[in-house]
Amino acid sequence: MARTISSMLRQIPISTRHNSGTYIRKLTVQPKEQEFNGEGIQPIGNIDLAESIKEHLTDITREVTEIIGRKTKSEQTVFSDFASFDFSAVLLLRFFHWLRLHSNFLPDPISCNVLFQSLLEAKALIAAKTFLEVSSFTPEQDALERYICCLCEASLIEDALEVFAKFKDVGLCPSIRTWNSALLGCLNVGRTDLVWKLYNDMMDLGVVANINVETVEYLIRAFCSDGEFLKGYELLRQVLESGFVPSNIVFNALISGFCKLRKYYRVSELLHIMIAKNCAPDIDTYQEIIKGLWKNKRPGEALRIFNDLKDRGYAPNVVMYNTMICGLCQTDRLNHAWKLWHEMISKGVLPNQYTYSELINGLCKSGSFKVAMKLFDEMRGRGFEKTTASYNRMISNLCSLGKVNEAFDLFEEMLQKGIARDAWSYNYLIRGFCKEGKIEESKKLLNELLANGLQPTKLSYIPLINKLCQAGAIKEAKQLWNDMENQGLKPTVHHYDQFIIALCEQDHVMDGMEWLVAMFKNKLRPKDTTLHSVLLRLLESDMLDESLFILDFMLGEGYSLNKDIWYSLVSKLCKGDFVLSETFLDKILERN
Repeated sequence: MARTISSMLRQIPISTRHNSGTYIRKLTVQPKEQEFNGEGIQPIGNIDLAESIKEHLTDITREVTEIIGRKTKSEQTVFSDFASFDFSAVLLLRFFHWLRLHSNFLPDPISCNVLFQSLLEAKALIAAKTFLEVSSFTPEQDALERYICCLCEASLIEDALEVFAKFKDVGLCPSIRTWNSALLGCLNVGRTDLVWKLYNDMMDLGVVANINVETVEYLIRAFCSDGEFLKGYELLRQVLESGFVPSNIVFNALISGFCKLRKYYRVSELLHIMIAKNCAPDIDTYQEIIKGLWKNKRPGEALRIFNDLKDRGYAPNVVMYNTMICGLCQTDRLNHAWKLWHEMISKGVLPNQYTYSELINGLCKSGSFKVAMKLFDEMRGRGFEKTTASYNRMISNLCSLGKVNEAFDLFEEMLQKGIARDAWSYNYLIRGFCKEGKIEESKKLLNELLANGLQPTKLSYIPLINKLCQAGAIKEAKQLWNDMENQGLKPTVHHYDQFIIALCEQDHVMDGMEWLVAMFKNKLRPKDTTLHSVLLRLLESDMLDESLFILDFMLGEGYSLNKDIWYSLVSKLCKGDFVLSETFLDKILERN
């Protein structure tokens, strides 16, 4: 081999070294001078008697522990129906607490080890942690390492790091298997910062000399999670030069990353490396490539690779079919999506809820409402979970097609079938009713949303505010806008623009000016069309001073003026005596 993995890893760029985690305290209990009476053990001066009693209780404890920890064949058969529940661990723990509370006596290390191991077998990690905290027991290294692995499997990463600190306290170093378990646990919970902390600890303790290819795989995956795909790629090249070949998971992670970056020459390199190293690309590898092509709007290549895979004997799974059907629906290739739908069913690949949802969405988008509704009923009939999200999506699609009454029927069905309705269930219908001009229905839904204690969004208010403006109910629209802001919902520039234009269209230009000034105060930049709308309305109302104020702002902020505005402005200046205004206009033009 050209280089060892340890020498290679020392070149990994790690910018920050983290301090060690919180240390688990050493739990030690000093022996007491005790005597036994009917009420328990009390301190006395006769040490020999106390020691004799302690030895006697120790023997009892050890014997009970061994009996409870031992299962006969008949007990194993009985407990087989409760595979996830270890009754012996429960009995042992209860006996331990009884003994501690009634005699203030701690079992010997052998009994403690049996109890601790039983708790780990039962995956009773909280109980195991509590046991360590209340006892003076320090498990052997093998037990502690097993404890770390169990904690990592359960995603209790912070607790696992505390146990690592315990190793530091006693001057021990975990095996590479345990380090790898911790690295994987950190990856699974998305904590790459802890991956690099553990790697720094490995460097400090000299563990890097013993690492294996599994360790390097986790480091490459950490680079990919951080978006550092080139660093991960360089580390892969170093691993390959050392004679090691990582698993497909590593290659797939890098391929996915380079697809996101649109670096397809790197993807091609990785595929050739996999084939050269007898690490054949699997269906997941090609899934990442096809998904990247759809995201980068390269449907032709996605279809070509998908068809080529089938010709070469690969069997696409439901995930790949979903990716293809979703991409085809989003690019208005509904006929091709239908073809794939029937193909997957004919090959025994059953569509899941995501497949149904994507195809239903595509059908609604194309206006095929009846077919979409039939598919939605089929999905419900096949026993897929009826979720808020699936109903919301259908309600949204129906409203966008102007099928508000049908959408409302589904909304009512959610209540009848006990499916929770969230703010978006209401939002889609509020917007749908507003498009139909049904203001009262929209107001009723908004009030119901608030009465049910749901947190509204800006889209709960904006469609209704705009519709009220169009209907001339300016006062009510302004009140609703204030209510929205009182809910802590800050309008965007787009919302301000919509509102101001609607006010101007209803000849409430001064109200529009008020909201325009509010935008200036909030350092929001209106669209050109918004300012043009306000300025034209001001000129039409012979409000020249206000018009010049807006003109000054527009020219100062780099806005351009269309011919209609200049023509209207000149026309107003030519009518009557506007000496002061002309002087002000001269100053504006001179400044800008």
